[in-house]
Amino acid sequence: MRDAHLAENIFQTRSSNNFKRRQEIHLISYIKGTVAYKGKDSVVIENHGIGYQIKVPSRVLEGVNSGEEAMLHTYLYVREDQLALFGFSSIQELETFQILLGISGIGPKAALSVLSTMSVEDLYYAVFSEDAKSIAKTPGIGPKGAKRMIIELKDKLNLEDLESVSGAEEVAPQSSSTEGDSIADTVQALVALGYSNGEAYRAVHSVPEAEKLDAEQLLKEALKKVLTFL
Repeated sequence: MRDAHLAENIFQTRSSNNFKRRQEIHLISYIKGTVAYKGKDSVVIENHGIGYQIKVPSRVLEGVNSGEEAMLHTYLYVREDQLALFGFSSIQELETFQILLGISGIGPKAALSVLSTMSVEDLYYAVFSEDAKSIAKTPGIGPKGAKRMIIELKDKLNLEDLESVSGAEEVAPQSSSTEGDSIADTVQALVALGYSNGEAYRAVHSVPEAEKLDAEQLLKEALKKVLTFL
């Protein structure tokens, strides 16, 4: 009898582990098709006669129109009681969503809410500058949750991941890659000079119309700003 119970426990453990492994399998990388319907927090994209309901951040929802073609990078969320598709305008946004899911107390609904409240770039800025107030504006997060997120995200995020995403990966138009490169280069230059990631990122984004300056001009202005933080 004991052997039977032991065998049953081993089987249940293996089944549980297999299920967890299956959760990490990404069957659908992206979906491209016609937007058939826009809901409150989701869209239905039709592809070859099949309509895929995809939950999206409000920023993505605002960037698509019914009857027009769209492409979304997707994440298949699998749990025993839930099977859902989440869609994003860029791989960077998708990866940030996955990182957020790794934060204690953050599920898909909360992660989607974060990306609806602030852009990926704004989230990085808030984390590295320890701006809990901005993150706390996310419904359901609150001040304590925001501080916990910053602590955990600092070990998971990297400024190098903030490289511009090509237009082919976006639903809505964004700034050119040249503008993004000058900002990223300036942040890296400040870090090389000994400033922290938070100080560098905050200084660059404190410069008015930073995206219109080349790297050399932006560095000069950012250095003036960073001195006011010390």
